[in-house]
Amino acid sequence: MKKLMLVMFVITVALFTGSAAMAQSPDITGTWQGTLHAPGHDLRIVFKVSKTPDGKLGGVMYSIDQGGQPITASSVSAEGSTIKFAVSAINGSYEGTLSADGSTIDGKWTQGPGTSDLALGRATPDTAWAIPAPPKPMTATDPSFEVATIKLTPPDQPGKLFTVTPGGRQVLTKGTTMNDLVAFAFGLQSKQLINAPDWFDKDKFDITGQPDAEGIPNPDQMKTMMRKLLVSRFQLTFHKDTRDLSVYEIVVGKDGPKVPPTAMQGNLPGLFFRTINPADLMVRNATMPDFAGLLQSAVLDKPVVDHTGISGRHDFELKWTPDQGQFETFGGIKAPATENPDAPPDLFTAIQQQLGLKIDSTKAPTEVMVIDKVEKPSPN
Repeated sequence: MKKLMLVMFVITVALFTGSAAMAQSPDITGTWQGTLHAPGHDLRIVFKVSKTPDGKLGGVMYSIDQGGQPITASSVSAEGSTIKFAVSAINGSYEGTLSADGSTIDGKWTQGPGTSDLALGRATPDTAWAIPAPPKPMTATDPSFEVATIKLTPPDQPGKLFTVTPGGRQVLTKGTTMNDLVAFAFGLQSKQLINAPDWFDKDKFDITGQPDAEGIPNPDQMKTMMRKLLVSRFQLTFHKDTRDLSVYEIVVGKDGPKVPPTAMQGNLPGLFFRTINPADLMVRNATMPDFAGLLQSAVLDKPVVDHTGISGRHDFELKWTPDQGQFETFGGIKAPATENPDAPPDLFTAIQQQLGLKIDSTKAPTEVMVIDKVEKPSPN
């Protein structure tokens, strides 16, 4: 599944001032801006280039048209006329050629498999585009959807999505089943749902909800609104119980974790698959419970619990070769041919090698939801 996340940036760059380096590195301090020509739409880009206090190359990026959230560049270089920077947080990179008079950079932005033209020009204080203020977080403790529409997903619409629009004015889902919605709202896996009707994993819905409070909702606020929606529009009633279930437990491996802290700001995680076969999962600004929840809801066939003890938010990428039966909520996939020498390892090996974590299979008393009543959604 492909997704172009970032399209607009503000970069702060420092140049090494040694005499040898100065001969190789042009002075690109100042404000640069241009338009990214992405498939189907154009997006404005701004780079602010300056020197950092320690004299090393560094950068921060902002997307003007996508809410203005800052993202730190992982590396920046200026050698001769070649300007480069990498943004590992979104799997992106830029490379361009500085003109002889130092007024323009002609280059390309690459993110995942996609590449788009991006030409930049120096801007003055009078011509520079304004950077939007970061959106404010929602402060409501018990938010609801003021208005919500629920539609059946078109049969030919691929993929699955939970997201918030810039500014937080809409919460959207695409291609989500009741299993997905309950998993998100209550933190449960399908095996924790008792008495669920067969349409729970068959019918798919697109939901657009407008919160009754201003600001960007955090995951807990989104879950609160979704729980209320399931009760009011799907007539969901239930009671909780405890059953002995097989579960997956994520723990730290013997050599310690390899999950670096996030380079992003804000309280919304980003977890998405660039491809499903083989699996290529991008995790950005996410907690370990967020990661466990994604594996539980989209990949594995048992509840997944986080026992790593790792706090904070993190950025990482995980690549593996799926086994037959993984991604059942995505319609199922076939494992790649095992004779492929370049295929990544299986999920359990990949998590140990790439993240320094371990998944153990165990059995434990686990909370379940016993469904007393549920109906297909009422008309909009």
